[in-house]
Amino acid sequence: MKQITAVIRPHRLDAVEAALHGLAHLPGFTVFPAFGHPRGHGHQHRYADDEWKPDGHQQLVLLVMCTDADAQGVVDAIATVARTGQPGDGVVGVTELVDVVRIRTGERADEAL
Repeated sequence: MKQITAVIRPHRLDAVEAALHGLAHLPGFTVFPAFGHPRGHGHQHRYADDEWKPDGHQQLVLLVMCTDADAQGVVDAIATVARTGQPGDGVVGVTELVDVVRIRTGERADEAL
């Protein structure tokens, strides 16, 4: 099982949602508002004094839990439609899940997804 965490631009959410709903199997996802600071555009991506813009760093965080077999499709769907080609497009991370329990039914692991 995998957990996929993606940080994306807010205006790309509709396209990402459509891409995820277009997959053969998607167990669902959660979206959180987020505020962050990019890695920077200075020398070797260090912070430069001219880049702090408090209103310019709104992002969204998507959280998806899925089977190993579905993970690559989810990552590809997000990365493809979230991309604008400009700095600040975001990142997608994949981590291994040890266990998942569906609270309502008590199902565990892949059955819970």
